[in-house]
Amino acid sequence: MNTERDADELIAEAAAAPVDGWGFDWLAGRATEDRPPWGYARLVADRMALADTALDVDTGGGEVLAEVPRPPKLLTATEGWPPNVEVARRTLRRVGATVVAVAPDAPLPFRDASFDLVVSRHPVRTDWAETARVLRPGGRFLSQQIGPGTMRELSEAILGPLPPPTQRHPGDAVAAAETAGLRVVGLRRATLRAVFSDVGAVVWFLRKVIWTVPDFTVDRYRSQLHALHERITTTGPFQARSTRFLIEATRNNP
Repeated sequence: MNTERDADELIAEAAAAPVDGWGFDWLAGRATEDRPPWGYARLVADRMALADTALDVDTGGGEVLAEVPRPPKLLTATEGWPPNVEVARRTLRRVGATVVAVAPDAPLPFRDASFDLVVSRHPVRTDWAETARVLRPGGRFLSQQIGPGTMRELSEAILGPLPPPTQRHPGDAVAAAETAGLRVVGLRRATLRAVFSDVGAVVWFLRKVIWTVPDFTVDRYRSQLHALHERITTTGPFQARSTRFLIEATRNNP
């Protein structure tokens, strides 16, 4: 814990740290988050071993995909955040993946029925129609998604009380998948604990996971950050909850 350090020192350190890619190594020793029980990376590796062509949507820096021990013959990834595209290209050379820059909300730039497998970890938004379109009949979609109310305690520590969450509910994902012509074959949910040991960890997390406080800047919320530093110093690490769900679906045969 870094509670003996000045709040502004911790904030400045975190504000200057890089947030490229989708790794969280900078938080080592400063924050922790429980992992879902299903082991997403292992499941991806298992599915990849059975595929000839596969796509990873919103790959981030390619961290999960790079660990696949037996990649398929054709492996492609998309990423929408420009700083992550080059990170992913460097990271994914080891598995022979092609990384394609795709603008947010743009259609997937692939032909119909291109892939046996589509995976996505924490996508910004799942385009279910596009996912179904690029899957071959009988192809499979596997995704670990952020659930409703994730990090709500942290959001409210900065923004104040919020209304109940209306987005990212697993039931909505199931309905959207089925509307797009997919058959959901698996759905699992988990509620996880996150712990922040100093306000610098909070600042870095909010800079990286931008939907937690969508308009976050240090200057805009400096008073709230100071209050959070005082709270951590007085009562101990700040705790929040995150929710995840794992959804797996197949494309119906015509």
